[in-house]
Amino acid sequence: MEIFGQTNFDFLGKKWPFIIASLVLTVAGFASLGIKGGPRYGIDFRGGALMDVKFSGPPPDGRIRSALEKNIKGDVTVQNVGGASNEVLIGTELKSDQELAAARAAMTQTLEATFIPQDAQGKLEFNNAGASALVSRLQDPLVRNGVSLNDQQLQDLVGRIVAYRDREQSGLLTSFNQLSGVPGVTPQVITTLTQECALAPFTVKRVEIVGPKVGGELRWQAVKATLYALAGMLVYIAFRFEWIYGAAAVIAVFHDTLITIGIFSLLNKEISLTVIAALLTLVGYSMNDTIVVFDRIRENLKIMRREKLDVLINRSINQTLSRTILTSGLTFLTVLALFLFGGEVLHGFSLALVIGIIIGTYSSIFIASPILVFWQDFVEKRKKPSSGPSAPVGVSPVQPARRGSVKAAR
Repeated sequence: MEIFGQTNFDFLGKKWPFIIASLVLTVAGFASLGIKGGPRYGIDFRGGALMDVKFSGPPPDGRIRSALEKNIKGDVTVQNVGGASNEVLIGTELKSDQELAAARAAMTQTLEATFIPQDAQGKLEFNNAGASALVSRLQDPLVRNGVSLNDQQLQDLVGRIVAYRDREQSGLLTSFNQLSGVPGVTPQVITTLTQECALAPFTVKRVEIVGPKVGGELRWQAVKATLYALAGMLVYIAFRFEWIYGAAAVIAVFHDTLITIGIFSLLNKEISLTVIAALLTLVGYSMNDTIVVFDRIRENLKIMRREKLDVLINRSINQTLSRTILTSGLTFLTVLALFLFGGEVLHGFSLALVIGIIIGTYSSIFIASPILVFWQDFVEKRKKPSSGPSAPVGVSPVQPARRGSVKAAR
């Protein structure tokens, strides 16, 4: 399928605005990284605790942050997930592995002390309590309220209550009367729950804890994974085409990665494991787009051996233009939808891909391809002037009517 017919755009003639834009973005990104002391790493890499908390109404971000900063050491971040989910992501940096055990308890206790009324202090917080804690708390009060259950019956009843809370109410009850439809829950049971338990207006959905040592190891592994991917692709393209093709492709992909990281720094966005996954996805995607253009250049070398290199490359890019727009356009729309509607969990991943697809698409045309021309011009300047028409990269330099020191694609 082709969107365009025969096109003849002078892409290489318009390369300088894009090259200058890349230089500006790269310098700005490096400046931001230098001022901030490097990327802003997420919990995955710097070590810390991340708690996903769901509230019964719109979460009061400022109140949450103020309460936690008084009781939690280190930097505290409170990020609203947005939408109708009423969720916030609470993150705190841990300076040592010894703080891991107390992290969740301190965060939960601070939230309970802040949002549970004073007259309910001392009661068991129901929405975040486990089954064993409820059994221990309710056993004697149920007997006093006239509910006679043996140990197994009590465990079964509490199991049904907890299952209803977590499955039907997403872990968040606002009234104990909501349990009236659960088998075995009588008015006496509801009265006992009201006397012994408190309902906080929040529930902790998940907690992620990563030690500082593990975070450092993950950071190094992420760097190695990216470098190994680039090195492997360089070897493949150098073998499949010629080393200058591989160098051009890797420089373009490295350019995409650096600019994406720089923009993340400029926007003060975190680099997490999902962002690293997006960067590795970007490496493969951008490389594939570059290889498509290079493959068409290789095919055209066989039939237009006496054509000037810049003309040949322009023709090759025009011939692959429809394919580039179709693949890049559809992929961009997909990741843009993820960015707009995917929620906070996918925000970093989708943002990296949105930036990367834009940068990666133009780098295949305006960065990787001009490198071939720059290289040929460099080689030409080191040679003695020769008469006759010039020939593209890939033609043997021993023939006087042809020029260029890069061998033909294998």
